[in-house]
Amino acid sequence: MMTIRVLLTDDHEVVRAGYTRLLESTSDIDVIAEASSGEEACTNYFECRPDVLIMDLNMPGMGGLEACRRIRARDPKANILVFSVHENEVMLERAFDAGIKGYISKRSASRVMIQAVRKVAAGDVYVGEEMMSHLVGQRKSVDGGQLKDLTPREFEVFRLLADSKSVNEIAGILNISPKTVGHHMTHIKEKLGISNIAELTHLAIRLGIIIP
Repeated sequence: MMTIRVLLTDDHEVVRAGYTRLLESTSDIDVIAEASSGEEACTNYFECRPDVLIMDLNMPGMGGLEACRRIRARDPKANILVFSVHENEVMLERAFDAGIKGYISKRSASRVMIQAVRKVAAGDVYVGEEMMSHLVGQRKSVDGGQLKDLTPREFEVFRLLADSKSVNEIAGILNISPKTVGHHMTHIKEKLGISNIAELTHLAIRLGIIIP
């Protein structure tokens, strides 16, 4: 039996320890490395080349979505499984747009994690049962009306602005210039029909993109 080599990414050490124990209780899964941020996940992925990368989305810094995009850009064959507190159409669709292979909710992750890892390692798509209604309804969601026109980069800037990051902080996280961040801000406000950061933050909270 082939051993599935896993890189586990979550910003909480206790969470990583718990899922490492769960995964390694099997005979065919081995957690070969861990990461506590999107930046660290990108570095560790290309150092150890795991069969499956398990990725949290809600982390400090660049976050899981941006990390998924960067890894998939360099390795289109990367098998990424998201496990997240976000249970909504917006994050599900954006994650699949970033090239992930599976998405499960942290609410039920311990119950389905092993099955999900095996499916994703085999190259299959896996969506947790608790996310299926969102998968079916995603094209009818508010994302289709208000956020659909945002590019992946604009969406990431939108998320970071809503998370109270400054222009300079966003520039550093995304490795772009503050001027470019300013251009993205202008386009975001125009596309969403909002005029200030308070409105932007309210929208992000209402859609479940950030959790206050």
